[in-house]
Order: sequence, then C-alpha cells, then structure tokens
Amino acid sequence: MGDRAFLARRIGECVATSRRVGTAVQSLAATLARIQDNVGTVVEGKPEVIRLALTALLAEGHLLIEDVPGVGKTLLAKAIGRSIACSVRRVQFTPDLLPSDITGVTVFNQEHGDFEFKPGAVFANIVLGDEINRAGPKTQSALLEAMEEHTVTVDGTTYELGVPFMVIATQNPIELEGTYPLPEAQRDRFMVRLSIGYPSVEAELEVLEVHGGGDRVGTLEPVTDAQEVAAMIETVKTIHAADALKRYVVDIVRTTREHPAVELGASPRASLALLRASRAKAAGEGRDYVLPDDLKILAPALLSHRLILTPEAQMSERTPADVLSEILDTLPVPGKR
Repeated sequence: MGDRAFLARRIGECVATSRRVGTAVQSLAATLARIQDNVGTVVEGKPEVIRLALTALLAEGHLLIEDVPGVGKTLLAKAIGRSIACSVRRVQFTPDLLPSDITGVTVFNQEHGDFEFKPGAVFANIVLGDEINRAGPKTQSALLEAMEEHTVTVDGTTYELGVPFMVIATQNPIELEGTYPLPEAQRDRFMVRLSIGYPSVEAELEVLEVHGGGDRVGTLEPVTDAQEVAAMIETVKTIHAADALKRYVVDIVRTTREHPAVELGASPRASLALLRASRAKAAGEGRDYVLPDDLKILAPALLSHRLILTPEAQMSERTPADVLSEILDTLPVPGKR
C-alpha cells in the first residue's frame, strides 16, 4: 500500500512539473513572437533572420553576420536590444583598437588612493562588434573568454558579465584589404553564422517608408526586459531532447570530421551549440521537446562556418553547405525507417 501511495505521489509530481514546464514554454513562445514582431517593424522582410538571431540569444550563443554593407546588420542588433530593454554597446573594430578597449582596464584613482576597474565595451547585454575582422588577432582574442565563459579577467581579477549576454559580430566578405581572418578558435565560439541579404522589392519600398522619416529604432518600445529574457533562457534548458536525438547530434558532427571533403570538422562545442539551439527553437514554437527537423533546419547555420574543406573540394567549388546537405541526406533520422 505504501508503495502505491509513493508511486501515486511521484506520478502527481511529474504531472505537475510537466504542466509548469508547458505553461512556461507557452509563455516563452508568446513573448518571443512579440519580440520578433517588434524587431520586424524596423528590420523589414527578414523574419527568418530575426528568428534565428533570437534563437541564438535564448540558447546563450553568439551571432556572426557576414554580409555586404547597408543591409541592416547594425540595425538588427540595436532593434533586438531595444525590444528587450537591454544595454547595447557598439565596438568599431579597427587596426589600432586595443584589447583593453574591449575588456576594460585597471587605473589608479588618486582621490581614493587605490586602483579601480574601468569596464570596457564588453560589459553590456548585447555587444555589437562591427567589422570584427579589421582588428588584429590579439584584439580579436580579447573576446574569447567573454564569449565562452561569460566572464572577463583583468589583472588577475575575474568579473561576471550580465544575463543575457550576446556578441553580434559583423564582417564584410567582399572587401578584404586590411583585414585579419578570424582564427578558427574564435569562429567556433560563434553559435550561428548568417547573411541578411538584400530585401525584396516590397520590403525595400517599406524601408523607404519606415526609415525615410528618421530613426525608427530610437522610438522602438521594449516588449520585455532582461529579467524575463533570463527566465526564458532558463526555460529553454528544461526542453526535453531524447537520447536518440542526442545521438543524432553526435552522428552529424562526427560525420563532418570523417567526410573525405572536410579537412577540419566540427568540434564538440558545435554539438553543444546544436543541441542548445534546437531546444531554443522548439521552445520558441511552443514545444517542450525537440524534433529531428529542428536539428536538420539549424545545422547549416550552426555548422557551415566551422568546417574547412580540403583543397581538392575547394577547387571543385564545393561549399560547406553542400557537404552538410549531403551528410543530412545520408544519415538516418531517428524514428524513421
């Protein structure tokens, strides 16, 4: 009898927990939709780009935008920051930019007779690194600790960064004169790489209508705040991913390392990023579980920039996206025969 009572209590606790998670996920999906709609009022015609950027935000990832000038890279970062009432700091990367400009510096305060820390640009919720490949490797590497551990260490003292924290870096893939390619270690720390692309005719006409009269971002009203976004991030961590799906993640990533056209495949960090992003995507769609399609849809944006193809593959004009498409078409999907 005691065993039955214990089992009934445990079942009741599991049901209650499931209901709480379900309610939190539905609330998250509704809030995410409001954020996307709000950002969409100033970044016209790019709902998929906005959704992917917000997915990275909820998965505690970072965003690398590679595109030509003038398509709205900075606009996207500012609009997200204002929509969630978070601080946004912009860093214009140049060859003379110093690491201390990003992380901060310890200075002597003559008035108090001791040293004090002056925070750098990285101490914000959203850090926009504009043209990140124009700074030298030493300056670029100043972001490595912040992006991976959400901390900054200066003169032996470690400082915690706020939540949410996201680096949105941009680079121009066309103009390469005077640039320094991102090292692989840093590219691997970006969860998502995307291109915004030129707008459609209708969207470009709307851009003229919306932005022709002034700065629309400056008047954008927030629809949530940092505290709620932090709670959303915690909710994403509760999304269920079956063991078979975790194995599918590992199979995808390991296959990139073994593919004959790939010289350097995706790292274990990529596996974690793909799982976290798939949980964020599922939550954003109101589900408390991950589907195989979540992984297949996200894989190109999360893995392409991490792959280096062999010289032979590059000479045959194959791209990382081509290789990933081949891998995803070949690997068996969990639950399907």
